Amino acid sequence: MSRTLLLLLLLALTAPAAAVGQENTRLLLLVDCSRSMGDRWQSGPKLKISQQTLLPFLDSLASRPGFDVALRIFGSDASTPDASRLEVPFGGGGTEKVKGKLKTLVPQGQGSATDALAAVGDDFPRLEGTRNLILVVTNNIREGSDALCSAINQLQRSGLVAHTFVLGLGIASPSPAACPASLLPVPREEDLSRTLLSIFRLCSRPARLLLHLRDARGSLYPASVPLAFRDRHSGALLHSSHYSVDHRLSTDTLTLDPLAAYDLLLFTRPPMLRQLPRLAIDSLNTLDITAPQGSLKVIRTGPRPSWQLPPCAITVRQPGGERVAAQEVGETGQYLAGRYDVEVQTLPVTVLRNVEVRGNAATELSVPMPGMLVLSKPKGITTGAIFKLNDGNVEFTTDLNPSTAGERLLLQPGQYELVLHPQTATKYDKVQTKRFVIESSQTTKIQF
Repeated sequence: MSRTLLLLLLLALTAPAAAVGQENTRLLLLVDCSRSMGDRWQSGPKLKISQQTLLPFLDSLASRPGFDVALRIFGSDASTPDASRLEVPFGGGGTEKVKGKLKTLVPQGQGSATDALAAVGDDFPRLEGTRNLILVVTNNIREGSDALCSAINQLQRSGLVAHTFVLGLGIASPSPAACPASLLPVPREEDLSRTLLSIFRLCSRPARLLLHLRDARGSLYPASVPLAFRDRHSGALLHSSHYSVDHRLSTDTLTLDPLAAYDLLLFTRPPMLRQLPRLAIDSLNTLDITAPQGSLKVIRTGPRPSWQLPPCAITVRQPGGERVAAQEVGETGQYLAGRYDVEVQTLPVTVLRNVEVRGNAATELSVPMPGMLVLSKPKGITTGAIFKLNDGNVEFTTDLNPSTAGERLLLQPGQYELVLHPQTATKYDKVQTKRFVIESSQTTKIQF
């Protein structure tokens, strides 16, 4: 191994790490001890070269705060194919014990990384605020690579493991299979230390992300949007933040874990989901998202009434019915450019369909001021309802409250019919009806 490369590796591992959102990191070494690891590489057997490279690396980890190492081996038992054993658990002696066991390994059996990965679930005791990683050292990532990737995928979907690295010793190119792990070919001995350096720079350095929300013209605009970064495989929340750009159009830089596969959820109205590419650690990552937004406001028109108006809720839906957001009459909400159905919770409900919200523009809708119906009902318990008459159509408006002798209802302007029925009556001729007109900001009184 090149002394220069080894020195770079040691410097990278002993340098202080910037925070990447986890307090601790746990690394499970999964080492292949099958007979094929005794095959000669360039200067010696593959397992021996691996031991020589990993031992100084473990020396560096010993002085690294918040870093714990465990060791599992597979292929070491000639009598039990595909068996694997946890030789050193987390918290079971640290790097010194792992080093001691690593020196004694001999290639003598057979086994596969796929079967070994299926057994690691209990190797990681639950510990909050910890990032779990696996480093597989093997000379076989070609045969059964689909099964290997499937095993890794199951671990990451469970949320147990953040990332898995698989080193393929003596292999020139990785399997083409899609895989949530890093399948890393190590064709030559001198490539091993270089690959470890790359891996642990990723483990110890954060990635920086500059996020920009842009309008349809590609320009930044003032916005305030909550953000959630989810694990693409498990769906677990990894990081949350808040995108905020003021009139000066300056944005802050996010610090993220470069080993995570992120889905970014922007809580615009409606929400947007974006897959983040793999983040680099040596340069500033920039993500531009086209998300033109405009404002939507509903107001009441007409003279103000003498009574106090209560709040009136609004439900904004995508065409077809899925709810996007809620606000109140008089409030301004920000929405992605597009078309929406707007339901104003008047009596009866006012539905404004296919309303267009344009980017960088204000959309203002209006509903007329309601009028008030003051209803005095006859003695006794009565039930009833109110219908609105709309150009030959009848629209149900509301039921009446049977437990009160009088009601005050705010109704939209128009013509109505009231139906009243004594609860004890069984004859249709006991039903009473009255038609009336409601005008904006005016009071209509009906007495039975």
